[in-house]
Amino acid sequence: MAFNFEKLDVYTKAGDFVNKVYLITKRFPKEEVFGLTSQLRRAAVSILLNLAEGSARGKKKFNRFIDMARGSVFECVAILRISIKQNYIDSLRFKQLESDLEEISKMLSGLKRSLKR
Repeated sequence: MAFNFEKLDVYTKAGDFVNKVYLITKRFPKEEVFGLTSQLRRAAVSILLNLAEGSARGKKKFNRFIDMARGSVFECVAILRISIKQNYIDSLRFKQLESDLEEISKMLSGLKRSLKR
């Protein structure tokens, strides 16, 4: 691994989440390509991108990027809730993805705490 952010467990977990999002959104209706499909993909990818970009900054700025990544986590939760209500995903898949997001959120909080040391 050439870059420090790639060594972060939360980066790996978020990358796995992005892959899951791309797989499930392939099954979303075609009319959602520019709606929920695009929005969910962008929010999931944003978690990764904020970790990557923030890691190149000082601790104070990295904290801000971690906050933005957590905002993207919450955005994903909201989009998934809409998706389940529209019957684009089932409750089991929702619970799995929600669990992934909960873990990512906790990991981001832990990373932020570790930067304060």
